[in-house]
Amino acid sequence: MKRRAFIKQTTATTALVTLGSFGLQSFSSVPKTTKITILHTNDVHSHIDPFGSEDGRNANMGGVARRASLIESIRKENPHSLLLDAGDIFQGTPYFNYYGGELEFKLMSKLKYDAATIGNHDFDNGIDGLYAQLPHAEFEFLSANYDFSNTIMNTHAKPYKIFKKDGIKIGVFGLGIELEGLVDPAMYKETKYLDPVEMTQEMTRILKTEAHCDLIICLSHLGYNYKTNSNKISDLKLASLTKDIDLIIGGHTHTFLSKPTVVKNSEGKNMLINQVGCYGINLGKIDFYFDAAKNKSANGTSIIV
Repeated sequence: MKRRAFIKQTTATTALVTLGSFGLQSFSSVPKTTKITILHTNDVHSHIDPFGSEDGRNANMGGVARRASLIESIRKENPHSLLLDAGDIFQGTPYFNYYGGELEFKLMSKLKYDAATIGNHDFDNGIDGLYAQLPHAEFEFLSANYDFSNTIMNTHAKPYKIFKKDGIKIGVFGLGIELEGLVDPAMYKETKYLDPVEMTQEMTRILKTEAHCDLIICLSHLGYNYKTNSNKISDLKLASLTKDIDLIIGGHTHTFLSKPTVVKNSEGKNMLINQVGCYGINLGKIDFYFDAAKNKSANGTSIIV
């Protein structure tokens, strides 16, 4: 009951953003004929169990079982939901050291994740180690800017995937961070890093112009923002340089956002960026509303697990 009350409270208090325009509208003034719910995590880092009561600011938070219960209750409320992860699934607890990622992928499959992108720590057992665990993953891996064509991962990560929920076409694509300098080259071998801005422009062209998607989501492991390196591509910078993305779900920088950031794209239109910290402490929840003409608006929050 407490969890349900919290979901109702946090959802009701967030502002409704009209995407593709300049303003905010009140929660009650926009028609809501179709509702699509996007649930997301990032940088879980092999945290299977909840934090203990002695674990400081994270005490009694997180845990896969609790996340599963929360996701189940939200799906009962709205079955037209997607569950996504923005990378760094691996590394952080002995579960990874002992099982090599098998447990993480099996549990994500039990939770019925729809797709995930690949973070730098997902190469911590090497690209061969990542590949070895793929049979345990019953969800798609999406990466548009990692060229795996000369590696064992060739054909095992798609640049994008299109989902259909209640008549709404949802295009999702993935982006990863530059591995050089973060990961030993022996771990990622001949994986080629492609420019994320150029690949985003290509992905949005395909998904918007060719596939006519109603909602476009970028699963990014680029990082939210870099104040000391303005040239590094972050989610905020990517948003300002591109168009036609409705939502960037971020990772890598372990940024805790209580609700999505509303930013302007290259055409001056509203779009959303969200990231929910790390270790499975929070679950991101963003509701998109479509009227009969498929004009969209959204509101979102971060729910403590």
